[in-house]
Amino acid sequence: VTASESEVLPTPKQISLPESVAEKTPKENLIIMVSQTDILVQGQKVSDIKSVVNSDEPIIQPLMTSLKLHEAGAIKGSSKVDPKAGITIMADKEIPYKLLKKIMLTCASADYTNISLAVVRKVSAEDQS
Repeated sequence: VTASESEVLPTPKQISLPESVAEKTPKENLIIMVSQTDILVQGQKVSDIKSVVNSDEPIIQPLMTSLKLHEAGAIKGSSKVDPKAGITIMADKEIPYKLLKKIMLTCASADYTNISLAVVRKVSAEDQS
């Protein structure tokens, strides 16, 4: 899984990405990883899946807070992040759509509207010939 011509995205064992035949590689972005149990931003846990799925709130407040802190450069060891640069969501292919929708709505509400979904490149028939 790549995020640019030279950057390889970390693929945790607990996340099984969906497959795609898309040719365009994602850009270097802020990374949100979504496993079956947790939501992480740049590798730091911000929330557990169970509480988010059970909540009636459309916005995931801990995720919103983390995105705003990254934008301000208030996260230890990181620099300011421009929301226009974008976000890459690495979500397990088995997570419910309701959860993915909440994550994307939270990102958009935090002014991160350039959202990419990380996938595993599926070998197409053209690639096999």
